[in-house]
Amino acid sequence: MKALFDALRPDDADYKLASAIDPARLPSHIAIIMDGNGRWAKKRNLPRVAGHKAGIDPVRVTVETCARMGLKALTLYAFSVENWKRPRAEVETLWRLLRLYLRAELPDMASNDICFRAIGRIDALPDFVRAELDETVRATASNRGLQLNLAINYGGRAELVDAVKALVEDARRGAVTIDEDAVAARLYTAGTPDPDLLIRTSGEMRISNFLLWQIAYSELYVTETLWPDFSRADLLRAILDYQKRDRRFGGLGDAAPLETDPALLEATPTR
Repeated sequence: MKALFDALRPDDADYKLASAIDPARLPSHIAIIMDGNGRWAKKRNLPRVAGHKAGIDPVRVTVETCARMGLKALTLYAFSVENWKRPRAEVETLWRLLRLYLRAELPDMASNDICFRAIGRIDALPDFVRAELDETVRATASNRGLQLNLAINYGGRAELVDAVKALVEDARRGAVTIDEDAVAARLYTAGTPDPDLLIRTSGEMRISNFLLWQIAYSELYVTETLWPDFSRADLLRAILDYQKRDRRFGGLGDAAPLETDPALLEATPTR
């Protein structure tokens, strides 16, 4: 948390929010469904691609904040297997924006010790997109801070199908114990702890085929904020709300939830 406070001023509203967070009870892994770019643009009579461009800054702020807080992992849902149904021009714009983002953020990933990983059916992406992803993975492979997972051409059902295929193939080669650990070891996220907190922006009450296996016991947080308007304050409020939960994992639980001033959790205009 010290690195986060170093980036804030004591008179910042974000500083007060951060001060209310218990550093001993931070989520290890946050997953985010970044939704609302199109609606953000429509409200402003702008083309949808304007919403995607506006959504880059919240990605930058969210990644940096999670890295400074010392979280282990952050997974961002960037492009689903269903998103290929969108107009070709929009999809191609998304690839260009992804390339620009990766190139622009690589120095910050290095300075913040962020290890980048792309998860999904990466082989089906255009060659230049795969090349850019591969270069970013290679350049950050030795970093030991935040694990940043970008879910791209991703689907939770597709992930489970691929895991089962891998399990069947391994079983053909020899004895394999088929249990939860065996499935988890063959998921795209193998080696990463399951998300403690799943955030969805734009107010939609669904998980949209995202991390179906991994979020079995994740705490869910839905905000009406559209992704381009998602700020550091919104992220900190989500974490504060998470710390109020009594996580029992099917048992009775014994940890007392964090007592938080309700006023801190109230959504306020941030831009």
